Amino acid sequence: MNTRRKILVLLCAITVAFSWGYSVGEAVAAEPIKIGAFFDLSGPASFIGTPTKLVATMVVEKINKEGGINGRPLELVIGDTEGDPTRALMVAKRLVENEKVVALIGPTRTGTGMAVKKYLEGKQIPTVMTVGGDPVIMEGMHGGKNFGTARWIFKSPQRSSIAVQKVYQYLQAKKVKNIALITASDGFGRDGKRWLTKLAEKYGLTIVADESFGVRDADMTTQLTKIKNTDAQVIICWTIGPAGAIVAKNIKQLAIKLPLVQCHGLPGPKYIELAGRASEGNVMPSTKLMAYSQLPDSDPQKAVILEFVRLYNETYNYDVQFPINTHSGYAWDAIYIVANAMKKVGTDPAKLRDAIEQTDGYVGISGIYNITPKDHNGLGTDSMVMVMIWNGNWNLVY
Repeated sequence: MNTRRKILVLLCAITVAFSWGYSVGEAVAAEPIKIGAFFDLSGPASFIGTPTKLVATMVVEKINKEGGINGRPLELVIGDTEGDPTRALMVAKRLVENEKVVALIGPTRTGTGMAVKKYLEGKQIPTVMTVGGDPVIMEGMHGGKNFGTARWIFKSPQRSSIAVQKVYQYLQAKKVKNIALITASDGFGRDGKRWLTKLAEKYGLTIVADESFGVRDADMTTQLTKIKNTDAQVIICWTIGPAGAIVAKNIKQLAIKLPLVQCHGLPGPKYIELAGRASEGNVMPSTKLMAYSQLPDSDPQKAVILEFVRLYNETYNYDVQFPINTHSGYAWDAIYIVANAMKKVGTDPAKLRDAIEQTDGYVGISGIYNITPKDHNGLGTDSMVMVMIWNGNWNLVY
């Protein structure tokens, strides 16, 4: 073999070696980052949990197409809580201990969130929940002394306290003085009732009736008849799922002429479907997603929401089976909050937790997040609007 040929062979070998080495480096660098996502994919709240999972998948695909987390793709590991607290804890343990996820998104309801809170705090897993109730991020008597100090738990939906304040701001603007409450007896309903009661005086409101019901009750006419015989000017209902529609129907059956205000967990097509004509005129606090086309162009969330709607409706066609509701953006925000933190500090749990807690000015679907050590949600009343159902449409009224 002549000298020139030897040199060429040597150069080829070096090139192959470097290519092989580079490929190995690329493979190592591209190792997926596992994020757990557990929602009510079956059970009574599956109409919320299933599209939440679809949005989570959509967001992860979007982030990966844009380069992932510093070159590493995200991998979503899914679990079904079935709406059951015991099952939720089992799923959380599987995701953490078997799948070795570095962070968690979910679950769907306050009760299942509380069921896994102590475990996740003990395991020190950064978690952004997609539940409505405040106790998951609180400590002391309201968060539960046995549930830890909520150092590792965050949440993307507005706090119940923020939603209550938005309702009361609206009623104050309408010069309302006397209100009647009818709330669910589950964790979410009790959380709403606590804030409705605590904040009423601050807004010049007097509670003249206070009734409750079970989330699986099929009739609330007894409670509503009591309310009908008071001098209430407005009825406020705090629940999630089909029970809210039953309350609306019972009010119409009893010919009660008082306005009905529902909570922030109900805005969406499913409520109108279940309540039918009884939904007409109902008012409720909502994310801006339900009235995005009515937002001014100057609203910093509008461009983000329009992109979300385009992907959801046109690219993935999720709206065919699951039309957009107020819950639709919760997983988008939760995953982006985690992903943005990972891009800054990587996947070390303690550093990731701290970075999530320093989220400042993230413009999401559900609001502009400013998370602090004292507020693991980071949204204010300016993140919500009051919407009214009229002719089957959602109209921004406040």
